[in-house]
Parts: sequence; structure tokens; C-alpha cells
Amino acid sequence: MLLDKYDFEANDTFDSFSFESQGKNGTIKKRIDYRAFSRLPNGDPVYNLGFGDWTEETELLDDTSISNNGDRDKVLATVAYTLISFNEKNGNIPVYARGVTPAKNRLYQMGINANLKEIKTMFDVYGSKDNQWVEFEPGCNYEAFLVIKK
Repeated sequence: MLLDKYDFEANDTFDSFSFESQGKNGTIKKRIDYRAFSRLPNGDPVYNLGFGDWTEETELLDDTSISNNGDRDKVLATVAYTLISFNEKNGNIPVYARGVTPAKNRLYQMGINANLKEIKTMFDVYGSKDNQWVEFEPGCNYEAFLVIKK
């Protein structure tokens, strides 16, 4: 992928990443955590992508915050690059993502839509609609997303 992104750091197991958003509201520390979530019918693990602002005082990820730092596309691209790094280091593990609010889910869907052609060169992308996983198609609204590295 050739999208503009932030530099990020990974933990030793490449399942937690952090970076700093730089924008109109200053510097905001962001974090992405990949955690075992479920299993596919064949028994393979599925990991959840958790993403949000990192609060040093509480050492918690806040996935409900709305930063409005003016760098949305760069932040979403950075999250996408961590997904690539996660899969490179841990194998082709399916990853589940869902926005904690309908607005955040729309944001993720818009990011996928805007870069779908490039994303599909590396990942199979699915959306959950009416409790069924279907191949992701632009123009459809989904409740959640699943990506599997090709």
C-alpha cells in the first residue's frame, strides 16, 4: 500500500501497536490491539481489532473518543498498515472489526470503500449483514467487517 501513514511501534508479539496523531488538536496517542476473539467453523482463531486513543494515566484504550484531529485518512491508513504487520508476524489470522458506534462503523466502512481496490489485492474482505458474512460490496451497509490475508 502506498497511503500516507504515521510511523508506529509494535510490542514484541506484534499484537499491539501505538502511534501519535498530529493535527489541529495537537498530539494524540493512538493504540491498536489485536486480541483473540472467536473461532471460525474450521477452528482457526479470529482476532478482534481494537482501536482508539491511549490514556497514559489509566493505561486504557478509549475506543469511544472522537479526536477530530483532521488526519482521519492518515490514521485509518496507519491502522491498515498495522494489520499488515500483524499478519506478517503472526500468520494469516482473520481479523474482525466493528465500530463501537454507528458513526465509527460508517467511518471504517468509508475507509474500506475508498481503498477497496488496493485492499482486495492483499485481503479478502467481508461484511456482516443480517448476521451473515458476505463479500464486501461498495454501497452496502455492514454491521461489522472481517478481513483475511490472501
